[in-house]
Amino acid sequence: MLSPNDKKLGKLDPFYRPSVSKQKTSAEIISEARNALRTVRTQRPFTPQEDQRKLFGPASSRTSENRPPSSFSLHASSFESSDSRSISGARLSPLELKPKVPASPTTEEDSCFSFPKPPVDAAKIRRISSARARLFRAASQGALLPDRSLPPSDSKKTVESKETVMIADSLVKINGIYLTKSNTICHLKSHPLQLTYDGGFNEIKKQEMFKGTTSLPSHLKSGGDQGKRHARASSCPSSSDLSRLQTKAVSKADLQEKDAEIEVDEAFWNTRIVPILHELEKEENIETVCAACTQLHHALEEGNMLGNKFKKRSILLKTLYKLVDVGSDLLSLKLAKIILALKVSRKNLLNVCKLIFKISRNEKNDSLIQNDSILESLLEVLRSEDLEMNMEAFLYCMGSIKFISGNPGFLNEMISKGAVEILINLVKQINENTKKCGTCLPNSGHLLVQVTATLRNLVDSPLVRSNFLSISALPQLCTVMQQYMGDKDVCTNIARIFSKLTSYRDCCGALASYSRCYALFLNLINTYQKEQDIVVRVVFILGNLTAKNNQAREQFSKEKGSIQTLLSLFQTFHQLDLHSQKPVGQGGELYRAQRLPSEAEDVLIKLTRVLANIAIHPGMGPVLATNPGIVGLLLTTLEYKSLDDCEELVINATATINNLSYYQVKNSIIQDKKLYIAELLLKLLVSNNMDGILEAVRVFGNLSQDRDVCDFIVQNNVHKFMMALLDARHQDICFSACGVLLNLTVDKDKRVILKEGGGIKKLVDCLRDFGPMDWQLACLVCKTLWNFSENITNASSCFGNEDTNTLLLLLSSFLDEELALDGSFDPDLKNYHKLHWETEFKPVAQQLLNRIQRHHTFLEPLPVPSF
Repeated sequence: MLSPNDKKLGKLDPFYRPSVSKQKTSAEIISEARNALRTVRTQRPFTPQEDQRKLFGPASSRTSENRPPSSFSLHASSFESSDSRSISGARLSPLELKPKVPASPTTEEDSCFSFPKPPVDAAKIRRISSARARLFRAASQGALLPDRSLPPSDSKKTVESKETVMIADSLVKINGIYLTKSNTICHLKSHPLQLTYDGGFNEIKKQEMFKGTTSLPSHLKSGGDQGKRHARASSCPSSSDLSRLQTKAVSKADLQEKDAEIEVDEAFWNTRIVPILHELEKEENIETVCAACTQLHHALEEGNMLGNKFKKRSILLKTLYKLVDVGSDLLSLKLAKIILALKVSRKNLLNVCKLIFKISRNEKNDSLIQNDSILESLLEVLRSEDLEMNMEAFLYCMGSIKFISGNPGFLNEMISKGAVEILINLVKQINENTKKCGTCLPNSGHLLVQVTATLRNLVDSPLVRSNFLSISALPQLCTVMQQYMGDKDVCTNIARIFSKLTSYRDCCGALASYSRCYALFLNLINTYQKEQDIVVRVVFILGNLTAKNNQAREQFSKEKGSIQTLLSLFQTFHQLDLHSQKPVGQGGELYRAQRLPSEAEDVLIKLTRVLANIAIHPGMGPVLATNPGIVGLLLTTLEYKSLDDCEELVINATATINNLSYYQVKNSIIQDKKLYIAELLLKLLVSNNMDGILEAVRVFGNLSQDRDVCDFIVQNNVHKFMMALLDARHQDICFSACGVLLNLTVDKDKRVILKEGGGIKKLVDCLRDFGPMDWQLACLVCKTLWNFSENITNASSCFGNEDTNTLLLLLSSFLDEELALDGSFDPDLKNYHKLHWETEFKPVAQQLLNRIQRHHTFLEPLPVPSF
């Protein structure tokens, strides 16, 4: 007669999946995630390296008519002798200033200047006019004036207003012409004048420095129009004017110090620089000239003559420009490095960037570029020059950087020199300017193609990924993608960056936390739905985000039209895939056996992965399971695709069905078509692909909770296949197969099937082989044996003598906590194992052990089990 406790144990229900309404423990949630809901992995879309180095590759959406050229001719004549804007050929009108001389100046402070009158001699007028005409005619024909800039002290004090005439140190500016003051303004016409060109303005600079404090007529300082200047021909400065001029004047001591600096510079120029220039002008052989260029750069740096403030810079530049025509790449790089160090601007900056671009197009020159450290000069251009004024120069500068970034040998140098920070700052400038102007800057899209392509090459480095996170680069790139949604090249490059970054957990989490990215990606899919190269990467990014972050699944599910967008994309590429199939008999079988996934299949692979990952979310899973469009396309994929056709697509589609089959909800299309799905899975079970078999068994594990599916399994001998899989020595396969057998044993009429193929022995072997390493699997085995032995009267007749004895020893040892958790596990996983041992395995194993002990007679000593 049974005791009350035995009666209580005998009335326990069979072990099967608890109902959804029952509150689950953490162990149950983990167990169910392993059984039913799983994320799916896939490979990142492959981007072949371009054969030729061009600004825009062959896959660019830009036509040759609307993009800057990658090939062009460049000669010494392309450079201007001056960095300033070109001189117009318009003849300047003579000044018509006729100031009156004051009657009797009393003191030096009260005296007024008499401005020189225009020459009255007609011959003189003709000579001056002819000289000006020749000057401007020569300028318009390309013979530009020397490139010369003001000393720092003078350049800081020049006045920008074109109409204003003021005295700043020794400089007077009238209608854009600078006049140098002498000790007495009245003697101006007696001194030789030198016309120089710098910064877009014409200067007339006298050779003497002003050494006193004087004043100009007030009408020259007023900035009035020409009519007012005629009306107010003469005026004396007030005391306030004199005070203001005195504060601006340069003291004699300062001037003397300045003269001394010039003398030192002259000495250094004559002794160190001039001999090198003579060497350069000989142009005897390339090696000698290259060595002279290196020597010149060192000398200029030593003499603090780099930059754009050096007075004889124009002479230097003219010599360097002539050497461009030599045509040596090595020499051109050395010339470019010096020219950039001299801070050229505008057209010359553009031309020197083009020069480096031409050289960098040849991969064989990468070693030359690395040896000359030209990268630092290019990065300095991006760091210090004005973006809006030099957009085209930036374009070719970035083109060169993009080319060399594709060479792994430059990676560490680029990172160490702050290339990532410089490029992201450039992206930020473009974003701010676009936001400020309300429209994209001209050619900014072309520049962004180069910037994003360079970043795409750099993000493979762990250091770059760390920099990306520290400087918040991901939101900046999202902003670019939003502002340049119509530029496919820019969007494709950024998608490539994100597809690389989201393969890493930290970067994936950072992008997932940027909530605006989901709507942005959906917008991209809708904009470029038929553009495979961008869609496949966007879908891959979404797959990465939803695989590693449940919050990402939730945020994506909340975006308006998210499911409809995915369904529309699925339909588009499903049709493309159907039309691309080759019929059997026309080389179709051979074609399928030898090829990689097609472009359409690749999109479908990534898309089914997104669906499988989203289905894990409890709010989205039931929605997808009841969507006839989504489920219908998944089933259609299994109908016309085999593992031989496209293995990854079939497995991903099966995994998605597996996740959707977890939800026992009303109107579930999966539940309505469960028997048809079971039929489709049979062809996976009989394949030689273990991944396909595993996915099929997992789906059967969910579907076998239904009695009709259990009947289907027995009628088609699927249960025998499940027991055979217990010998696979593969934990996941054994786990899934055991889950199907567990569900079959819920039905009392089907428990006998465990004895048909030696199922009991195989279950005991799984418990022995995998129990100490996998308490979840051990728990499933114990649950299955518990269901099987519900009406037990004798343990030996139920399990067999050998298996009974083995079970007694295994369960006793596994229930010994010290033996079961003896520290042989990875220390980091010990808590994980202990959790499953305590919450899942221990209660079930203890009940099964008690049952066997009650119904077993020990006839002989039990052997010691071997693990």
